[in-house]
Amino acid sequence: MFHSLEEIVNQCEKENKEFWEIVMEDDARERSVEAASSYAKMMDTWDAMLLAAANYDNKLKSASGLVGGDGYKMEQYIAGGERLCGEFLGQVIAGALQMGESNACMKRIVAAPTAGACGVMPAILVPYFKRIGKDSDRIVRSMYVAAGIGQVIADRASISGAQGGCQAEIGSASAMAAGALVYLEGGNETQIVHAAAMALKNLLGLVCDPVAGLVEVPCVKRNVIGAVNAVSSAEMALAGIISRVWPDQVIDAMKEVGDKMDVSLKETGLGGLAATAFGNEIKNLTID
Repeated sequence: MFHSLEEIVNQCEKENKEFWEIVMEDDARERSVEAASSYAKMMDTWDAMLLAAANYDNKLKSASGLVGGDGYKMEQYIAGGERLCGEFLGQVIAGALQMGESNACMKRIVAAPTAGACGVMPAILVPYFKRIGKDSDRIVRSMYVAAGIGQVIADRASISGAQGGCQAEIGSASAMAAGALVYLEGGNETQIVHAAAMALKNLLGLVCDPVAGLVEVPCVKRNVIGAVNAVSSAEMALAGIISRVWPDQVIDAMKEVGDKMDVSLKETGLGGLAATAFGNEIKNLTID
């Protein structure tokens, strides 16, 4: 198990291997399985992610009625002509909404790294696979990159909204997706970790304030910002821009912020948007 991104980068250089190879080998050792078995499991995860995206149902509404159909609206909007964000980014936005809605509607999703942040990774990987590089093996390798980043964040800080706020869920997912996208675009190990750092920095301090304690508002739309943030962070890293704060220090800063965050802003549904007049209205309705 790795305790820092620096460890992974150094091992890549020492063994002359790619980021994903180092992570896959570590997973195989950790679970006492062959590398082929580890790879097969990750391929199964990718297949599940693809299937979850394909099974989006725009007619479904969550039990509260707050969530459902917005992913379809966005998809139709993007298909209607040239838009400000362009086709790929538009599909990223639509995909993040759709997967977040599927989670709220109790459909099968892949927690990456959590159910609340399940829309970020597939929002990038699925349209990339369909429009840019239809290569399942390359996607799976990028998922190992994401997994390595997520494992270090979980070890040094947290991926739990209840422990670290939404920065620990959407922020971590965004960092993972940014690193995966850099790999897909041919970036090196240093660019991968700097993309992850920039993505996490951009969401530092994000609170977890679900209305009525449901993983719906604002959670679904925060998947969108996590995904779009990942794309912009990956592009910056690929352009040669670095995080001035070293990636592992960014993770440590996220932990410090999470530790200092008031309990009302950590998945309790007591503060932030959950404490607004609308939030209290929905809370009372769900209790009744």
